[in-house]
Amino acid sequence: MEKQNIRPKHSGSKQLFENPILEKLSRTHIAIPVSLFFLTGMVLLFFAFTYAVLDNMVILSLFLVGFFGFTFIEYWVHRSIYHIEPTTEARSKFQYIAHGVHHEYPKDKTRLAMPPIIAILVVGMLFSMSYFALNNYAFAFFPGFIWGYASYLLVHYCVHAYPPPKNYFKMLWVNHAVHHYKDGNAVFGVSSPIWDYVFGTMDTMDKNKVQENL
Repeated sequence: MEKQNIRPKHSGSKQLFENPILEKLSRTHIAIPVSLFFLTGMVLLFFAFTYAVLDNMVILSLFLVGFFGFTFIEYWVHRSIYHIEPTTEARSKFQYIAHGVHHEYPKDKTRLAMPPIIAILVVGMLFSMSYFALNNYAFAFFPGFIWGYASYLLVHYCVHAYPPPKNYFKMLWVNHAVHHYKDGNAVFGVSSPIWDYVFGTMDTMDKNKVQENL
């Protein structure tokens, strides 16, 4: 099966499910998951300082490890799962529902984040895995991880919903524009370009031309 060739549309949206409930659940306002993840992180940090009784430096260190660790997960999931090769009909359908529809309608603000119900299930599973591996240290590690997730969602929303700023952060807008409009097989990092440099997926096109179109 050939790789999907999705041409981005500059406006509009698309119905994914005939069932109106499923269709509604496939969309979300960005404030819902971001608020949920930041609040969850705060609650877990409270447990880290009280219930887990961890040293302050240990909490800070694990928090930073979790926050930075999320940037790798963001990159890996985007590259390996959201851009999975559509070698079968089932994989092709999964890829389109999970991410392809976003590439076709990148300005659709209701599909710039994982639906809350799915996000809660995924976060619950990831926290359970963290607690199994780290025990009480998960109360310090996972807040950093989930705040990294919330920060990524904010960055992803901003690069699609607002014009780029005239400062250092403009590169995030340029990088993501390259991924969407020039080369979908490059620049998978959204909140940070570091892993694209590490794994050689940072696009080499003339980004000045991309900047002119932002």
